[in-house]
Amino acid sequence: MRKLIGIILLTIIAAGISLSLKEIPFGIPKTIIGNHFINKGIEETGAINIVTSVVVGYRSFDTLGEITVLFTAAIGLGALFSLYKNKKTVIYKEPASLIVYTGCRFLFPIIVLTGIYIIIHGHLTPGGGFQGGAIIASAFLLMYLGCTGKRINYKLSTIAEAVGGLTFITLGIVGLITGKDFLFNFISKGEPASLMSAGIIPLIYMAIGLKVGSELTGIIDNLIEKSQ
Repeated sequence: MRKLIGIILLTIIAAGISLSLKEIPFGIPKTIIGNHFINKGIEETGAINIVTSVVVGYRSFDTLGEITVLFTAAIGLGALFSLYKNKKTVIYKEPASLIVYTGCRFLFPIIVLTGIYIIIHGHLTPGGGFQGGAIIASAFLLMYLGCTGKRINYKLSTIAEAVGGLTFITLGIVGLITGKDFLFNFISKGEPASLMSAGIIPLIYMAIGLKVGSELTGIIDNLIEKSQ
């Protein structure tokens, strides 16, 4: 049965690759798409960070898939650990060293602010929602390691994750309605290289940063709880 399922999946993948290859205009230089992004990216998206214009502009629907993968992983991990909720075990919590404890107290707000800065300036400098969200999650990891006994508010974390996801989907649907494309830029692009530029891209990154940060923090919370 496994072999049959494997053959079917390989057949589907092979068929998809074959169909996609038919759409590739062979004979045209492969750099034509890259040149378009470089030459027209700022004009079409308003973001001076070309990588940003590609990730949440030209292939924004793919970014939605990446967020879905992370969401699925977080849900799966939470479901797996929920099986052990009712098992009572005696946990010895080793106190953190002075260096880690001091870092928890003083570095936590700095790390969070750095993550927020990277999220907000993703359309101007290297960074964005994924990177900023991961940095924010690392601040909570430091909190767990250094400030023994402190935990996140699970309800607020869930709300933040839901708000981030709903904001991303809402922006995509509004763009679909107004411009016939998912996450179509429906507001002014502003002046390139300024903070208030790139249309909805900063809003997208804020939504992604909120969702990624809360999901990764939730994963860390589950792992710390079961490993202490």
